Parts: sequence; C-alpha cells; structure tokens
Amino acid sequence: MIRRLLLLLCFCAAPAFAQVSDPTPLQFRDAAEEARFHELTSELRCVQCQNQSLADSNAQIAHDLRREVLAQMQAGKSDAQIRRFLVERYGEFVLYKPRVSSRTWLLWFGPLALLALGAIVIARIVRRRGGGDIPADDGQEW
Repeated sequence: MIRRLLLLLCFCAAPAFAQVSDPTPLQFRDAAEEARFHELTSELRCVQCQNQSLADSNAQIAHDLRREVLAQMQAGKSDAQIRRFLVERYGEFVLYKPRVSSRTWLLWFGPLALLALGAIVIARIVRRRGGGDIPADDGQEW
C-alpha cells in the first residue's frame, strides 16, 4: 500500500519538474528573415544562462527574448536598433561582442597589455643573464 502511494506521488510530482516548452513555433515571413533572425540571435547572449547564445538556450526568458527579437524585426527595426533595445534593457552583457567604450576598454585591450608586459619582463631577464662575458677556451674537454 505504501509503495503504491509513493509511486502515485512520484507520477504526480513529475510535471512539476518539467520545463515549460514553447507552445507555438516562430513564424517567419521568408527564408531571408529566418536567416537574419538566426544570425542575430546567435550574436546575443542569454541573460539567464550566461554561456549560451540566445539561439541555443532553452531558458524561458530566451524563448521570450527570441519572440521579442522576431516581433521587432517584423516591425521593421534594424539589427542595430534591436541590439540597442536589448542593451538598454539588460546591459552590455547581452552582447557577445561588446562595443569598445570607456567601460569595456580593459576587456578589449587588457590581454594585449598583459602580453606586452610579459614580453618586457622576459626581455629584461634575457638581457641580465646574457650580459656576462664568455670565458676563454682553456683547452680542456668537459
């Protein structure tokens, strides 16, 4: 009796763990619009998943944002206007390639600065070690 009750509870709880799926597929006007949509959503980051593009994410907010992007595309907005809308709402984080600005210069140029600093340190070490005279050959074999 207890086993049946536990089994029944397991089946009743299963829908609570199911993820909400997108009930209706997106409707594109033509193949060009679909290609533009897929290209744009692959350049945008899911704000919940953080490591997936908007095109790849299965999070509910990603479904909502894909619908929003398509609605704005069909309203005649350009890709730049759609990106600007999402940046205003979610910040630069939503872009996989953030713009170069005073807030993101370290992100863009930091790795280059670290590489240059490393090259300078290595050059100084090599100069210090290589500055000694070479001893004269005394005729002995090692």
